[in-house]
Amino acid sequence: MTTSGEPAAGSTGDTTPDPASAALPARALHDLDRRITGCRACPRLVAWREEVARTKRAAFADWTYWGRPVPGFGPPDARLVIIGLAPAAHGGNRTGRMFTGDRSGDVLYQALYDVGLASQPTSVHAGDGLELYGVRVTAPVHCAPPANRPTPRERDTCRPWLVQELRLLRPALRAALILGAFGWQATLPALAEAGWTIPRPRPAFAHAAHTVLPAPDGPDLHLFGCFHVSQRNTFTGRLTPPMLREMLRSAADAAGLPTTGKTV
Repeated sequence: MTTSGEPAAGSTGDTTPDPASAALPARALHDLDRRITGCRACPRLVAWREEVARTKRAAFADWTYWGRPVPGFGPPDARLVIIGLAPAAHGGNRTGRMFTGDRSGDVLYQALYDVGLASQPTSVHAGDGLELYGVRVTAPVHCAPPANRPTPRERDTCRPWLVQELRLLRPALRAALILGAFGWQATLPALAEAGWTIPRPRPAFAHAAHTVLPAPDGPDLHLFGCFHVSQRNTFTGRLTPPMLREMLRSAADAAGLPTTGKTV
């Protein structure tokens, strides 16, 4: 799989951007996303996502549910990746886009917009015009799981997709914001396989945790932890909009991305 960033054989060393070369990561990531949407590796998840797509929720009876694995969302040259848990049954599994069409996504994309990392504050469906600026959103599990709880085997089966995605993002990637303990635990081994060094002992998850992962052949990666944007956390006040905006700004600053708006 092509990752880009290295001069082609016979290169003269000219640093003028080559549009054809610059397009390679985008094409590779597009191909990865396409292959992810066809995955049927986990029978329990396949059965659940398709059953939900058939039965639907009454409020979405007129929708044609996506009902497939949900790929990552965001530009191929993202400097910051946000990693959650898995698509929601009536969110991403309905709309086909990460964190789109559910309360968790409402909170996340509003915060991204507030700090200048998204073009609009809402994410309703895959064709609503939303753009992310220097940010890609993905998950360690690409299918909606029953009760939002993937099994360890399902998590591990899905890991190669995340590893490939991180490898393709690696030339530009400078920071990762992990939402929740499950995402943190699932992402650390993927980051190791993608080329970053995980400290020993392994860093523990906590809100506002920050550690730097060195890479033997490239730039370091700043790793941040944040409470998940689940309704349980946002409704109880465990994670508030100011807390989320603060973490987004910290991660964006480490990634070299500009942000806007107030700091609180």
